[in-house]
Amino acid sequence: MSAITNSELDRRTLLRRAAAVGLVAAPGVSFLSACAGGSDAPSTPQATGDKSADNPLGIDPKAGVEIVIFDGGLGTKYATDVDTPMFNKKWPDAKVTYSATQQVATTIKPRLNSGSAPDMINNSGADIMDFGAIVKAGQAADLSDLFAAPSLDIPGKTVAETLVPGAVQQGTYDGKPFAVNYSFTVFGLWYNKKLFDKNSWTIPTTWADFTALLDKIKAAGITPFGFAGANASYYMVRAIMTSAAKIGTEQVLKDIDNLKPGAWTNDAVLKAAQAWGEVGTKYIDKSFLGLKHTEVQLQQDQDKLAFYPCGSWLENEQAASTPAGFEYAMMAFPSVTAADQLPATAINAAAGEIYFAAAKSKNPQGGKEYLRTMLSKAAALEFTKLTKSLTVVAGAADGLTISPGLTSANDALSKAGKDVFMGYLFDTWYKKLDDASREAANQLMFKGGDAKKFCDTMEAASQAVAKDSSVTKFTRS
Repeated sequence: MSAITNSELDRRTLLRRAAAVGLVAAPGVSFLSACAGGSDAPSTPQATGDKSADNPLGIDPKAGVEIVIFDGGLGTKYATDVDTPMFNKKWPDAKVTYSATQQVATTIKPRLNSGSAPDMINNSGADIMDFGAIVKAGQAADLSDLFAAPSLDIPGKTVAETLVPGAVQQGTYDGKPFAVNYSFTVFGLWYNKKLFDKNSWTIPTTWADFTALLDKIKAAGITPFGFAGANASYYMVRAIMTSAAKIGTEQVLKDIDNLKPGAWTNDAVLKAAQAWGEVGTKYIDKSFLGLKHTEVQLQQDQDKLAFYPCGSWLENEQAASTPAGFEYAMMAFPSVTAADQLPATAINAAAGEIYFAAAKSKNPQGGKEYLRTMLSKAAALEFTKLTKSLTVVAGAADGLTISPGLTSANDALSKAGKDVFMGYLFDTWYKKLDDASREAANQLMFKGGDAKKFCDTMEAASQAVAKDSSVTKFTRS
């Protein structure tokens, strides 16, 4: 049997990083500065084998495979306890060399540049590498053959055909796929189901019902809605953007990402900001402006806060402080107007956690085969059991009750059907615009609820970026 070499296992970071890496269902994303390039031949001989039905990627069954995993909120057991044993069951003579690192760019970038990269890399964390630059430099392997290969355990389907819509396209640059965005986060409003059941509070689908419920919650002496202004105002940005997309479709977010003049003053954004601004005026605790996310989340665990906008990592992140009798559940953001162009059940969901095979490693095909293992239904199911996070393998967690919160998020995703829409990319493309949106959200929610000011501020910030020739521009369609 193959050996696993282990190192650097001693830390934890927020799963929210996944959402910052990329978003699902984005078939038209293109990165202008990240076209595929760097066709230089690898500096070291590469392992290959004969292609066959049992070996569609043509790996050398005796060649070692080196993988590097980011040890964050997802941990590393999915790699050591699930993926590697599954890989070794099929390829018993392939030695998997494994390591985990907090400093992905610091550790991996020099190896990419020197042509001595690991075969499969998990690019994530605070020290994440610029993946567009990696693709442009020809350092990421084309994964077309991986996605065209048969699924390991879903007969009659290719790997690509087993994934949620847009999963392949999310990692596509200049028409070629270079990344697997593996974990899948669902965003919505989180609450304690047992508290709501106790008070006979019905989950709202319209804005009128939502604010009526907030009134009831306020009368019960509980803060109806909140988020952390000190370090998590981007949670609120996502809430506003989600509502804007429901009002005016995903095109609203495309225009914002593309720095289109007038995108932020669009009527859909204004209406969303008005609706949420009123929530800030009437239903939020203003002291939350100075609190961090864990402090606000603790208040929810103590039933001092009813609704909290967040992603499906929340339950796992709060596991140590969640008391008995608290049951996480998630609802889709309610419709804002009767004329919303997306239904109340529409959901914003995000694929994150980039995994890729290095183009100039000793065994890139082995790295791809490891990814094929990860994308099997069996591996995806075990990943979800271990991490309480969904994957891009469609239906892998269906019928599985891991935890109340994850089950609730998965149910919301199922109800959304085709109305699972991507969020936005400006926050990862343009740091100045991201910073401006966080401050503007705090101003809107904690300092007056002025929707027009929110829109005008963001429009000015957007056009400043658009006119700045020193900033590399990106587009999506």
